[in-house]
Amino acid sequence: MTAVATSTTPDTSTSVSADTLFAALYRDLHRMARRQVLARGSRAALGATTLLHEAYVQIASRANAAFPDGPHFLAYAARVMRGLAIDHLRRRHAVKRGRQFEITVLDTTIAVPSGNARDLERMSDALDELAAVDASSAEVVDLKFFCGFSFGEIAAMRGVSERTVQRQWEKARIYLRRALGEAVPVG
Repeated sequence: MTAVATSTTPDTSTSVSADTLFAALYRDLHRMARRQVLARGSRAALGATTLLHEAYVQIASRANAAFPDGPHFLAYAARVMRGLAIDHLRRRHAVKRGRQFEITVLDTTIAVPSGNARDLERMSDALDELAAVDASSAEVVDLKFFCGFSFGEIAAMRGVSERTVQRQWEKARIYLRRALGEAVPVG
């Protein structure tokens, strides 16, 4: 992962348009999209560029789409891409779309385990619930898990200590495990 992307973001005291941020952060956004696609195991069905451009269309369709800075835009874009990837999985596994038939593709380049669509939906719903309770911790999950930023990079983006980010990550992890009905280790 590259250094924090704020250096490529235009420096203004007001908010920056989504178009400007999209152009300035395209490489980081494409990397995030590729990570989303690989994490879902759906490379053949949904490409990273397609996911990124669908996310852009959704973000740009918002009235007055503007963000205070690059990190806020990246976090929002990660949530949009996650939602689009989950929606794609839901459509792909819908019975009316032929769920009973499994299309397989032989890919010799990378072996990526595909997740259970139901588990991914549950995870997405739990993350949305966390965002309603603690938006800051949910943003840390988006930046760490979905965007691939390190704790240090997230801390620099948000202007807090690395330890604060680690505490928020741990709090979010515990919340998500409980929401998903998994045992939470003590200690």
